[in-house]
Amino acid sequence: MKILRPVLVLPLAALSACAVFEPPSYPAESTVAEAGPIVREPALPQDRNRFELGYSGQSVVGEPQVVTVEGDNTLSDLAREYGLGYDEIIAANPDVDPWLPGIGTEVLLPTQYVLPPDVRDGVVLNIASKRLFWFPEPGDGEPVIVYTFPIGIGRVGWETPVGGTTVVAKAKDPNWYVPLSVRQEHAEMGDPLPAVVPPGPDNPLGGYVLKLDMPGYLIHGTNQPYGVGMRVSHGCVRLYPENIEYLFPEVATGTRVTIINEPYLLGERDGELFFEAHTPLEDDSVDPAERLDEALDGFASAYKVRLPRAAQAHIRSVAAEGRGVAVRVYDYDGSEYLARAVPVINTVEPDPEAPTLEEVRDMIDEVMLAEESGTADDTVPDEELASTVE
Repeated sequence: MKILRPVLVLPLAALSACAVFEPPSYPAESTVAEAGPIVREPALPQDRNRFELGYSGQSVVGEPQVVTVEGDNTLSDLAREYGLGYDEIIAANPDVDPWLPGIGTEVLLPTQYVLPPDVRDGVVLNIASKRLFWFPEPGDGEPVIVYTFPIGIGRVGWETPVGGTTVVAKAKDPNWYVPLSVRQEHAEMGDPLPAVVPPGPDNPLGGYVLKLDMPGYLIHGTNQPYGVGMRVSHGCVRLYPENIEYLFPEVATGTRVTIINEPYLLGERDGELFFEAHTPLEDDSVDPAERLDEALDGFASAYKVRLPRAAQAHIRSVAAEGRGVAVRVYDYDGSEYLARAVPVINTVEPDPEAPTLEEVRDMIDEVMLAEESGTADDTVPDEELASTVE
């Protein structure tokens, strides 16, 4: 169910080279009276990962959604069920207890995405938003499709590098060759590890690996899915097991991979402007203000527009919050996305084999400890992949 609201932005096709997207008539500090509550029946959730682009210039997909907590749902449960990562859902719901949100609590799902700028082919990894975007080549007469998945990235000190690369090899059920330093550390803690961890539930690489043409860097699954969406690795990119299982047969060797660091994203859909802001990575060498100026300049250059001062002020206030929620540029109410968020059915199904709340907390603690101690290694030797390439 899509909530239709008046659109006062001129279509892009009608804009001149120095045109302005016209804002609504109310001022930057909105004086619009708040509407009364609208009761809407929950709908089925949108597709978690697959979105169709209606035209070549479209750069925003999906809709914000809101779900009501049932039973013992945690934010981690809801994140995985609706295609989000841990940090994404936490940032969008800063006032909700991630472990005990409470039955009946409404949780915002930031499931509207501004696509990365410029690149529309292959795999794009935005480490700032902790998301992977895949643009498969459409067949003749077929629509352009984009798939997006949450990812875990390199922790502080082991940053996932930016730049262009390709998928050079693939492996199913790889072995994990444990580095000597990791084995020594675990032995000192009374938790010895073997030199080689075979495929199975104890293998941190999960069931599938895509090797990049960057020595030591992989896209792979994980045996700790609750860490997806966080900074957890030695630079490799981790996906939920079900996501890497889907991508593995679809992404061929030779596929282009572009890794970017863009916390601020401006996009357009049907003549409306949207802005999505994530908190910049704490070890980012570029000043956040410079990042934001680059995003604004890039958008103005790409769309041949200039943004009014009120709109730029709104963008900067949203950037300061860094909640990762796509907002309308010309709607200055800070909660406008809540008004259009689609209420959806809670589809989390109880799993009798799922870890308990305490076990999930322990898993997250283990992931965080691994970040601090340097034991969250992702390495697999080239010869292991070479023997199982596609």
